[in-house]
Parts: sequence; C-alpha cells; structure tokens
Amino acid sequence: MIPKNIVVHQQSKVLELSYEDGKSYRLPFELLRVLSPSAEVQGHGPGQETLQTGKREVLIANIEPVGHYAVKPSFSDGHESGLYSWDYLRFLCDNQDQLWQEHLDKLAAAGLDRDAPMPNSGHSCGSH
Repeated sequence: MIPKNIVVHQQSKVLELSYEDGKSYRLPFELLRVLSPSAEVQGHGPGQETLQTGKREVLIANIEPVGHYAVKPSFSDGHESGLYSWDYLRFLCDNQDQLWQEHLDKLAAAGLDRDAPMPNSGHSCGSH
C-alpha cells in the first residue's frame, strides 16, 4: 500500500503516513533509524545486523522518493543508505510496538543502553 500523504514532524520526531483506507500512523524517527533496511544496519545476512544505539535525538534532514516504490530518508547522523519500500513502511506501521520491543530486548541482551554512542566499526559497506 502506498501512503497518500507523508509528513515529517521535526518537533515530535515522527514520520506520519496516511493511507487511502483512512488509517494514519506515526513512526518515530528513532524507530526508522534503528530498523533501517540498509546493509549498514541489517548486514549482508542473518546474524550480521549492527545493533543501533544513540539514535533517540536523530532527525530526518531530508526525504526523497525513489521511483514509485520507496522513499530514502537522510538522517541527521549522516545515515542515508536505507531505501524504505512502501511494503516495509507499512510493515513498520503495522508492527511498530512489537518491533520496538524486540529492539529494546536485543539492546538489553547485549548489555547496551539505547542512548549509548555507536562504536566506530571501521567498515562502512561502501557508504560514506
């Protein structure tokens, strides 16, 4: 499903998506950033994910369409390699509470605080 309207709310740090079925969702920037579909975050296979921390205050500096199938947000921390397909955005909308809890559980299991700064991993998967 393609959203009929997308609004970036900088003050409340949410991306609002409205759909033709009348449903409207508010995805926090932090959730979008930590669940970025990019290889930098997801890795190149199972178990290669990079747990994201320190993203509570991240903003969306810019968001642009990619063809007719996705949007590409540029985040204030420099991350801009994630292409969010319409299907992935709707998946995040429909499952955000569960996905957020899974993220918090992974942080807890790794002994990390969500506000801890990201360690410099030394590799960038071709991103700058």
